[in-house]
Amino acid sequence: MTTSNIAAKEVRSRRGAPAKGEPSARERILAIALDAFYREGILATGVDTIAERAGVSKTSLYRNFSSKDELIEAVLKEQNRLFFAWWDEMMGRHPDDPRAQLRGLLNAFGKLSSSPRFRGCPFINAATEFRGLDHVGKTLAAQNKIEVVRRLADMCRVLGAPDPARAARQLLLLIDGVLTDGQFGAELHFREGLADAAFACIGLDA
Repeated sequence: MTTSNIAAKEVRSRRGAPAKGEPSARERILAIALDAFYREGILATGVDTIAERAGVSKTSLYRNFSSKDELIEAVLKEQNRLFFAWWDEMMGRHPDDPRAQLRGLLNAFGKLSSSPRFRGCPFINAATEFRGLDHVGKTLAAQNKIEVVRRLADMCRVLGAPDPARAARQLLLLIDGVLTDGQFGAELHFREGLADAAFACIGLDA
């Protein structure tokens, strides 16, 4: 759920081959696109903007990504990698304790959604931008949610849910809900009730 820590101001003036230890042009372009697509919108952000902020020519951008669609695909794949790395980190904080793992994961989603830097789930955002279109952006967004449901079903199965698949879909609804209502401020934020509602879906006391 995070993006690269390469700041736009640090890469704006770099051109040509990177010095040893510095990010390549491709890495800079991807880092800038990750941030810009998330904060400003995929369709609203042009390749000219990405190239300028990354400190590369438009020709260089197209040498690394043959089209904007290819860049979108790379960004969503990287977001997906970062998201599940974050997920695995949350799960790894409570090894061999599935109940604590689920509660920790849910609490992490609640905390994430109330962060000032949070601009919504990047996969929901992408699916919304490409709604009604046959586009790789919508396909990759859907694949992320399918994997989330699979992982949640595995957790529900371990926790003894009578219908793990159904419980997993309900948990996804709750998670997506908290990722949405976090945009409305504390009065409408569901964060505090997320874990209770989630365990109720599984049929367990929180």
